[in-house]
Amino acid sequence: MSQLKQLESLFTQGKITRREFIGKVSALGLAAAVSPALSILPAEASAPKKGGRFRAGVSGFSTSDSLDPATLNDLGNAMINWQLRNNLVETDHLGRAVPELAETIEPSPDAAKWVFRLRKGIEFHNGKTLEAEDVIWSVNHHRGKESKSGAKALLDQIGDIRANGKNTVIFKLKGRNADFPYILSDYHLSISPAGTGKTDWNKGIGTGGYLLKDFEPGVRAFTVRNPNYWKQGRAHFDEVETLGISDVNARTNALKTGRIDWMNRCDLKTVHLLKSAPGIRIIRVAGMRHFTMPMLTDLPPYNNNDVRLALKHAIDRDQILKLVFRGYGTPGNDHPIAPGQRFYAADLPQRRYDPDKARFLMKKAGLQNHTFKLHTSTFNGFTDHALLYKQHAARAGISIDLVHEPADGYWANVWMKKPWASCTWNGRVTADAMLSVAYKSGAPWNDTHFQNEHLDRLIMEARSELDENRRREMYRECQKILRDQGGVIVYAFKDHVEAASDKVRYGNLAGNFDGDGYKAAERWWFSS
Repeated sequence: MSQLKQLESLFTQGKITRREFIGKVSALGLAAAVSPALSILPAEASAPKKGGRFRAGVSGFSTSDSLDPATLNDLGNAMINWQLRNNLVETDHLGRAVPELAETIEPSPDAAKWVFRLRKGIEFHNGKTLEAEDVIWSVNHHRGKESKSGAKALLDQIGDIRANGKNTVIFKLKGRNADFPYILSDYHLSISPAGTGKTDWNKGIGTGGYLLKDFEPGVRAFTVRNPNYWKQGRAHFDEVETLGISDVNARTNALKTGRIDWMNRCDLKTVHLLKSAPGIRIIRVAGMRHFTMPMLTDLPPYNNNDVRLALKHAIDRDQILKLVFRGYGTPGNDHPIAPGQRFYAADLPQRRYDPDKARFLMKKAGLQNHTFKLHTSTFNGFTDHALLYKQHAARAGISIDLVHEPADGYWANVWMKKPWASCTWNGRVTADAMLSVAYKSGAPWNDTHFQNEHLDRLIMEARSELDENRRREMYRECQKILRDQGGVIVYAFKDHVEAASDKVRYGNLAGNFDGDGYKAAERWWFSS
């Protein structure tokens, strides 16, 4: 059985192709013992074919987009980034951290030092050979004092990075972290040539499966296959066209008329019609994406926890899931750790709609006659969610005015700028990453400005705790603090519901982000 485990390890690390994996386990007579998580549908098990132009219609595009990894803030430029670049580590479909540009990962016994040995002979698109200096420079790009990178908070734990020769990078942490490789799989932390200048980011130079030919922020990116790509069994398409189509009806029509091959975030009100459309298949994957309404807790009236709790009790999560999400998801519990994640606190009581309690808390705060302004927009279903919420809150005597904001530039002009707004997060594969990037005091993406010394201490202690049960207790307490004191309403976790032409083929799908974890262009292929 050790042979099977070795083959599964090689397959999940991308060191052998799907076809090689199937052939070897069959030859050994081990097919029946393969992990169900690695099983392959017969329709998808044929060898991937090269060729064709894959056209992706995605919702998350903005005219302010850049391909500077530190500025990535929506799924459009994140998907393009991973067409062009790789990380030291990637997350597989099972949510495991596996080596990517790294060939091996070696922790010290206390998990405070990590040694990454690079694969040799990998070239950037400009012909430069990947070396340790490129990795160090790329990581430090996010660590500077003036950095606004979404990954900066994740990297605060690094004390020192140094090279040991051209092919080894050593990270010394300020404390222990058993999950450190996951940090380096964050989509911001892709590797670029050392010294890449401000005017060079949009050239998209990386080690990835595709070369950038055209990039129009907010509109389109066009890439072609890298003929020297180092990963076997990846990057099958000749060309990839990533199109920004923010309107879901426009994306749906583009798919139905054959102008695109895949779309993300289907309209759940009409997805049943797509199911019956010829030549189209629906892709549903449970994920970590969650919908929130963050309040800036350092501004009145949201600096009053009675107000925050009243607003949390005034939303009927079950009705939103039923009417808007059509059952494609689970209710949120006012913290960002998704059901099914490793440290999800399943025993925390689920918060339910309670208009009487909401009314009582708002009266206690002396704001029963106050009108709250919720900034929202049409994309991601925000308006539908907000309209229902307004009705729910009205039954508790709470008045909410909806301020409709333009979809273009929403993340730059509204999110983290307005006192209360609609938001959605893709989640992160570890509790530490999610809490560190969005809830730790001073984190660049702390969109509630929530500061809690006990929470900060728990995040740091849980990160360095090697006892699994103790870590679980700490992360439970983190979730409880956010649920009962935090400034965010987390009202739903949504399944990824996407649609594609039936000529699109793929293997096991990742649920960490849209489009097979943002890796559709690398992992998928056409049947003919």
